[in-house]
Amino acid sequence: MTHAELHRLQQLQTWLSESAFHADLLAVVATLLLPDCYIGAGFVRNLVWDKRHNYRAHTPLNDIDVIYFDQAESDPHAYLGYEAQLRALRPHISWQVRNQALMHHRNGDRPYKNTLDAMSFWPECETAVAARLLPNQQYEVISAFGLASVFDLFISANPLRDPAISAQRTRDKHWLTHWPKLTIRHPN
Repeated sequence: MTHAELHRLQQLQTWLSESAFHADLLAVVATLLLPDCYIGAGFVRNLVWDKRHNYRAHTPLNDIDVIYFDQAESDPHAYLGYEAQLRALRPHISWQVRNQALMHHRNGDRPYKNTLDAMSFWPECETAVAARLLPNQQYEVISAFGLASVFDLFISANPLRDPAISAQRTRDKHWLTHWPKLTIRHPN
């Protein structure tokens, strides 16, 4: 890991710990004790973009994406129980829990190896970042494409996906309006 990437990682861990909203939800999700479990997507990406835009409050999220990887899970609907547990703890949050060991079926991909591998198929490189609270009360951050792009305020379509998907999401979610410093990085 480069010095710059280590600095970005440490900055993100600090932001997670300083945000009561983020720290609380990471602690709640940790109580599920799910394997290879993180909160990802907009939960982390938006925090970085908010901080890089000097926004004082966090941008509201449509949902909180909880991802885990459990190949041994036999019930394909187990995620509904996890969502119910989380709703009981934080009813004001819209939870979305998904076992990444099963998501390749829906997405038409080869089977994923773990949570990080599954994230490497997400629509934007900057969305493929996630965090979790470890038992030692430290924050672990994983990213399929590193942190430079999200910190540098790019929106980059994942080369494994149709770039039209990312372009549509960017329009539908009004990212360029809400975060005007963002720049779309077009594939070479």
